[in-house]
Amino acid sequence: MLALPEPGSKRMSLPCTSLTASGRVSATRRTFTSTPLLLPKVSQAVIPLSVNQWGQRINPLHPPGVKRRTVSLETFAAHHHNQQRAVVMRQKEYNRYHQSWQRPFYGSVAEKEEYRREIRQLLKWQMSQQRESQRYALFNRAKEGEAAREAERQATLQDLEKQIARSRFLQAFRDENKKLMEIQWKEKRLAKSLDSLRERELLQYNPINWSCTLK
Repeated sequence: MLALPEPGSKRMSLPCTSLTASGRVSATRRTFTSTPLLLPKVSQAVIPLSVNQWGQRINPLHPPGVKRRTVSLETFAAHHHNQQRAVVMRQKEYNRYHQSWQRPFYGSVAEKEEYRREIRQLLKWQMSQQRESQRYALFNRAKEGEAAREAERQATLQDLEKQIARSRFLQAFRDENKKLMEIQWKEKRLAKSLDSLRERELLQYNPINWSCTLK
């Protein structure tokens, strides 16, 4: 049988009892011993939820205080401890949920005033957070506007540089074409003057010009 914990004790322990394997025909009798379990105490649900006093969940196959894990250590005490722990946690969550709205309606004058003070502090905190968010948003918008203006200025400068480079290229192209045209005109004038000299020389040898090819 399980040994019940004494009032005020923090741990639940099981006595070391001997288990005898029974059989119809057995030459040797084997004896097994159950290891005592040292389970932590589960606090009551009246303790505030912020105080974590229910401890960690116990592994039924490897309870605390035992070095070696074995299936024989799985007892009702470990499962009962885990079940009580879950019940206490649910009770604390239930109390926390209902205590949040019981104070402003059914609490004392001090509790109601404390609730109002908490609400005022919460509103102040929300207002400060809203101001900070608005300030941050305004700062971001100003920064984005400045970045947009800078990008526009850079784009304008790039366009201006492209226009200047294009105008310079077109001017150089125009100057080269002008030089080529002047060279062609000069060559044409020179060729025309040479033709005129040659025709005058031919007219000296044949002044009649029966074919009318000379001028």
